[in-house]
Amino acid sequence: MTMHSPTPAATRAVLVGVVLPDVADDAAQASLDELARLAETLGLQVVARLLQRRTHLRGGTVLGTGKLRELGRLTGGSGVVPAGASQRQTGALPKAPDDEELPTEEEVAADEFDDDTQRAADEDDSAVHAGVVIFDQELTPSQLHNLEGATSAEVLDRSALILRIFARHARSREARLQVEIAQLKYLVPRLRVSSRGRDRQRGGIGGKGAGESALELDRRRVRDRIAELEQELQVVATEANLRRGRRAEHQTVALVGYTNAGKSSLMRRLTASDVLVKDQLFATLDTTVRHLQPATRPPILISDTVGFIKKLPHDLVASFRSTLEEAKEATLLLHVIDAADPMWQQQRDVTLSVLAELGADNRPLLTVFNKIDLLAPAAVDELTARHSAAVAISALRPDDISALHARIVAFFERDMIEAELFVPYRLQRIVHVIHTTCRVLTQRHDDLGSTITVRAAAETVETLQRQLAEAD
Repeated sequence: MTMHSPTPAATRAVLVGVVLPDVADDAAQASLDELARLAETLGLQVVARLLQRRTHLRGGTVLGTGKLRELGRLTGGSGVVPAGASQRQTGALPKAPDDEELPTEEEVAADEFDDDTQRAADEDDSAVHAGVVIFDQELTPSQLHNLEGATSAEVLDRSALILRIFARHARSREARLQVEIAQLKYLVPRLRVSSRGRDRQRGGIGGKGAGESALELDRRRVRDRIAELEQELQVVATEANLRRGRRAEHQTVALVGYTNAGKSSLMRRLTASDVLVKDQLFATLDTTVRHLQPATRPPILISDTVGFIKKLPHDLVASFRSTLEEAKEATLLLHVIDAADPMWQQQRDVTLSVLAELGADNRPLLTVFNKIDLLAPAAVDELTARHSAAVAISALRPDDISALHARIVAFFERDMIEAELFVPYRLQRIVHVIHTTCRVLTQRHDDLGSTITVRAAAETVETLQRQLAEAD
């Protein structure tokens, strides 16, 4: 059913998905639901959905001729690729079987709507007239060009939508650099031939030679800009690596997981901090590091990382690699899962896949099922029975946060040893180091110095014993 609104067409969006034979219907629906949340995060209002089952994606337009015509009705477009569009498109387009030629007006006129379809709009499509069309699939440059001609609307694919959200939410210098690099890499193959596209700049010495076309010149300028940004990002990343290096001596926990799984809410409660919490996708792009509270000795650092998502653009993963190094370097990963999401298993697999791509799949990992307050008690019991090694919590419950806190502390204490250290009074500076790096169990004093019983990692105890021996 169409959701009518007085909002302008530029903020109305139609979602389009194609269900291929190897994709289950519920997975396709869930993917469109997620696409709708992405659109809403960008401030768009979803007024219609189109879902088509096909054996393969149509090479020139993704959709069949009937569905393309239906999409045109929702956007005020003709539903027909303008004549000559295939000659104007940039880049070669591989053909798929049977029906890959662009539809002619005669073919469209004779074609009926596909029977196997899902619509969210009613018959009065003129009331919709969306200005944005968002495809759940990755689109080639030529498909984007053809679809915009047929719909008279702005056409985005999933990657372009995610990139725009990242650009809006980027706050730090590092995040802005990372997003701009990813956007430009996405743009390069999609630069189009303009009306001056066949004009050429004069050649080299003496003005001879073909020179560069305007399109080639634009592409070179973008690549030069990418190189400039990457050099700047390298400087910023080096600074970030130095900060991580200073944290290497600390025990660290990185929160990872699908976007909007509740990582920031959990971070806020584990660290008693004012980390941004919003019920929207990709609210957090910048890595935040805080101390676990109540404080422990030695201290434990918690870092929040950017959320993952299905079909996360590869260029974004590459650009954010320095930020995601937090996960690779962490002592423990907390994999936060939205247990109330019906697609949590697929989301878990996406997160594990990205961690493997980052080389962080060999880190110790504790699975945390969040938002169990939204589940029935029987569902929670079933979940905990099937995943006994995991922790099931609600970030809204103080008792659950305390239990998770204890589980984190227990992880770091599992290999700790107890030791007794004697510190002469003349070496009292080492007492401060002991209290900072160890949990002090007892401390007594006599005429010669302090005897301190500690619990700490074996390497920490060895370091302290060596310092005391060398100073004696």
